[in-house]
Amino acid sequence: MAKNVLVAQSGGPSPVINNSLRGIIDSCKMFPDKFGKIYGGWHGIEGVLKEELLDLSAQSEEEIALLRTTPAAGSIGTCRYKLKDNQQKDFERVMEIIKAHEVGYFFYIGGNDSQHTAFKVSELAKDKGLELVATGVPKTIDNDVGDSEFKIIDHTPGYGSVAKYWSHIVQNANEENAGSSPADPVLVIQAMGRKIGYIPAAARLADPKREMPLQIYTTESKLTIEELADNVNDQVAKAGRCIVIISEGFNVGEIGEVKDAFGHTSFGSSKISVYQSVVNYLNAKGIKASGSARGQVMGTDQRHAMIYASTVDLDEAYRVGQKAVDIAINEGNGWMATILREPGFIYNVKFDKVPLEKVALSERFFPDKWLSKNKIDVTDEFLNYVRPLIGEDWVSVPVINGIQRFTKFKPLFAEKKLTEYKPEAYK
Repeated sequence: MAKNVLVAQSGGPSPVINNSLRGIIDSCKMFPDKFGKIYGGWHGIEGVLKEELLDLSAQSEEEIALLRTTPAAGSIGTCRYKLKDNQQKDFERVMEIIKAHEVGYFFYIGGNDSQHTAFKVSELAKDKGLELVATGVPKTIDNDVGDSEFKIIDHTPGYGSVAKYWSHIVQNANEENAGSSPADPVLVIQAMGRKIGYIPAAARLADPKREMPLQIYTTESKLTIEELADNVNDQVAKAGRCIVIISEGFNVGEIGEVKDAFGHTSFGSSKISVYQSVVNYLNAKGIKASGSARGQVMGTDQRHAMIYASTVDLDEAYRVGQKAVDIAINEGNGWMATILREPGFIYNVKFDKVPLEKVALSERFFPDKWLSKNKIDVTDEFLNYVRPLIGEDWVSVPVINGIQRFTKFKPLFAEKKLTEYKPEAYK
């Protein structure tokens, strides 16, 4: 007998997250004997707790197809609500929802915190004797899920697109800086990446031959703002200008940090931005050229700009969604679909599975071996790793009357069967 499907997503979005959702929906529809209704948790696990289940089976084929080039998470929403181990009422509520709506398959798209949620749900279902297959689907632009050996996952869907974004943004910024450098010799650009430097490191893709006066400052470099200023002035003395790409997690001292529900620093919400602290410091210390340092922060556009999406990333996101369904059918409960790179210089990947328990709350950092000796650049070995992920061409986005055409699901929700519930972490 076919069992219903519940799919949800959590954490920061990406340009390709909806393509994993599409891969799950399309694949489930291929097996009507196994999968019944497909529900989307409206704004992730938060919507599941509130019994807000969007009926994805009732949506048109056209809107499902448009998920391929619909960025971010507007289609079914995401959340930063974390199911912590001590929130037993929340976990019990999830089980009640699963039973009430005859859910037999649960797919959770997200990063390491989300995979922990999927793991906890899978374990609780086993303890309760429920016939539930919980499967994780990886997603994060930070590329921080997994292990330092890249044996759990080679890269996460979303990272290839943000890497492509930075490769193009830095090219454009360099053209600007080259022309305006007498007045603005130093340009400081802040990239996402709280603790992990994969995003700022991708800026080197804009200049693999190292012809730009480009310096990259990851959190892992452990450099000080004083050392940064010395490096910048050395570059300005040599080239007359300098472009600084700096991780939002680079230590510049007190920034009045604000934390999100996962306990992570939300740099976009904090009182002082990292790039502004650096700009202020450089201008106060003095730059060895006429003019001043200026800066900018690339905001959430780096994780939702569909025009910069990588075609490789889009295809892999879809296929990892398909693989999750294949795992649910053939392997059962407690796995995450994963992407592993095949050996050799020709880029090729295989889609496999890893235990959710192994992925839950995992975190990897940018390898020291991929940082240059002076800590302000990355190695060619890293470029060989990241270059295939950005693809070769632009993604084709449907446009009507000059406006991008994104998925617009109808607000068709499953009938509520339980009493109203307030999630435990709500204040």
